[in-house]
Amino acid sequence: MADLLVKPSGTVGKVHDVTPSSAGWGYVGFGLYRLQPGEVAAEVTGDTEVILVLVEGKARVEAAGQDWGEMGDRMDVFEKTPPHCLYVPNGSDWRAVATTACTLAVCTAPGKGSHAAQRLGPEGIELTPRGRGTNTRYVNNIAMEGRDVADSLLVTEVFTPAGNWSSYPSHRHDEDDFPRMTYLEETYYHRLNPAQGFGIQRVYTEDGSLDETMAVKNHDVTLVPKGHHPCGAPYGYELYYLNVMAGPLRKWRFGNDPDHAWIAERDA
Repeated sequence: MADLLVKPSGTVGKVHDVTPSSAGWGYVGFGLYRLQPGEVAAEVTGDTEVILVLVEGKARVEAAGQDWGEMGDRMDVFEKTPPHCLYVPNGSDWRAVATTACTLAVCTAPGKGSHAAQRLGPEGIELTPRGRGTNTRYVNNIAMEGRDVADSLLVTEVFTPAGNWSSYPSHRHDEDDFPRMTYLEETYYHRLNPAQGFGIQRVYTEDGSLDETMAVKNHDVTLVPKGHHPCGAPYGYELYYLNVMAGPLRKWRFGNDPDHAWIAERDA
């Protein structure tokens, strides 16, 4: 199994390039570009569909034979405003030229050619609270199941206040047994505010065959091949993450850890 904590390769250019091959799984890919004004990112989609997420900053984007103009509005991810996003189908290409300092996420999974290139945000995305008490977090659903905008990809971003938990109560989606559960691989791209902080992510299975607890720092990526995967934000530091999920069926069905299911039942 691949290491579950992936550090950025640097601070400029393409700093993350997670592929199904490097992750040791079959569906999800995640790339991240950190660009300065005038710098360019460009890729061919091949057999994958892509959702581009302007995490912060602005860029002029061309994709699938169209000029989408300057995209981006949020200059700091912790402004929490809805992100500008673009869906690009398989069998095409895209090109982004940064017009400001820019952080561009590239979310990928197998494409089937069922959807045309289209903007996915900021329109149609609304910051929504989820959870109670110190389990409260705030979600921007970019391309979850309720939006029929992709063949495989499920993409969302989450803001966890300082001192709170997220992706909690502990849950897993590692069995292809719809409607009880769906098999979905998942990546987390983490950010901290202030940037020098850290968060905690645990990835574990109920039988203990996998049990890793990681201190995540700004721009780290974590891999969730199976098992439960809660996150915690220490006092003093907000935690952001961008989730990418994909599997054989584009539906999100999960099961809670039996030891902690009482929390979900109480808060239902």
